[in-house]
Amino acid sequence: MNGVVVIDKPSGRTSRAVVEEVKRVLGIRKAGHTGTLDPMATGVLPVCLGEATKLVQFLALDDKEYRATLLLGVRTDTLDTEGTILEKREPRVGREQVEEALRSLVGKREQTPPLYSAVKFRGRPLYDWTRRGIEVEQLPRDVEVFSVRIDEVRLPEVTFTLSCSKGTYIRSLCAEVGEMLGCGGCMSALRRTRSGAFGEEAALTMEGLAEAWKQGSFRAHWTPLTEMLPDVAVIEVDPPLAERLRNGYQPEVVALKGYHIPFLTAGDVVKFCLYDKHLVAIARMLCASEELATWGDRQQAVRILRVFND
Repeated sequence: MNGVVVIDKPSGRTSRAVVEEVKRVLGIRKAGHTGTLDPMATGVLPVCLGEATKLVQFLALDDKEYRATLLLGVRTDTLDTEGTILEKREPRVGREQVEEALRSLVGKREQTPPLYSAVKFRGRPLYDWTRRGIEVEQLPRDVEVFSVRIDEVRLPEVTFTLSCSKGTYIRSLCAEVGEMLGCGGCMSALRRTRSGAFGEEAALTMEGLAEAWKQGSFRAHWTPLTEMLPDVAVIEVDPPLAERLRNGYQPEVVALKGYHIPFLTAGDVVKFCLYDKHLVAIARMLCASEELATWGDRQQAVRILRVFND
């Protein structure tokens, strides 16, 4: 069983606990998610099954979309309503000020992970160090907010939809908006509505997953390996080359002659598929496809990153 099933993560459960439940329901040993959701958060959690776990590092890079609710006038230590309240203040702001502050989030920025987060430091999540009272210095990381749409303003709460790069902490953005408005703020609700190509319309609840598995309709709800990374170009190969790739062969120029090579530049990621039905390998081009004709037959053309027994 190799592919991805999208789970609608319930509030109150960790992403890891959801993955363990998926493994139990499906009776499989290998599974992993593509990006942690906080326990209070709900929504899209792609879970990779079997050989698809080798794609986690690629899928984790996908852009995300969230629907969040900001509570103005409340500051907490965790930047959300599950934490200890540090300060409460009447939010004396108007709708226009709130909308302007939210729209100002669009663009690139540096963001330091919250002290209560799952980011690892020396093998332990940051929240573990924080709860022990140990201060750990975290370096800021580059993130980007692509768009913000205000859905509803009912002060002191504001609901908005935001599209962003991987690693963006919505809690931190909520707290930032609160500081902009001078009253403080924290996140009171969060739902991930999209992770890369996976949207909430395809998500199964844990109960729905168990029912689909019981009724034998599970395969209608999962994405096979060949359909993953839909924006990555495909090179279709025959069984002999597929077998060589799975055995560790790093393709030379001569091995690619006779195959249709899409337009690619050096550094592009490409999928090798067996007749477009089975994913064989993920690789990175070492030259542009148009340069292959000028390279020597024995020069390595691509670097294999992962191979799959699909």
